[in-house]
Amino acid sequence: MDKGEEDAAIKEAARVFIENVISNAKEHLLGLPKKEAEYAIKNIQWTTCKNFTVERGQQQIEEYISQTWEFHESWLHYLEFLQEEELKYSKRYHYRVCWSVPTRRKPIPRATASIYFIIEVSKIKPATLPVEVFFILESSRLIHRPEQCRFREKWLKDIIENKIILMESLTF
Repeated sequence: MDKGEEDAAIKEAARVFIENVISNAKEHLLGLPKKEAEYAIKNIQWTTCKNFTVERGQQQIEEYISQTWEFHESWLHYLEFLQEEELKYSKRYHYRVCWSVPTRRKPIPRATASIYFIIEVSKIKPATLPVEVFFILESSRLIHRPEQCRFREKWLKDIIENKIILMESLTF
């Protein structure tokens, strides 16, 4: 093997090695198996600003959760409208989805996890554009957008586990 062939072989081995490192980093950081590292984010067609109502917002959040989120069938949730917020250039509608895993032994769960949805209806954009949707996990400041984020069941488990740990650490 001459010097040129040897350099080409080393470059190819380095390229393959780097691709594997990047792939493994994605798996590790995202907590995904290899086949899911390139997951396509699912979303629904959100209603337009002119067709929005509080009830329609509730229906669409339920539709979004049922069609795009993957979670075990033991999880139960309910959705409630919280408030309408008037801003200068938009109106925001706040909703809460409360999650728990009731069992036969404990039909009333020790803790629940909430996810807060905000649907923003613009007053200045064309009324034919869709509403903007955001959601925030309880005890988090990170704002998620449905078109940019994949839901993780682990988020709900972590919230509940943290609450239980906190409750157990308190003495009265």
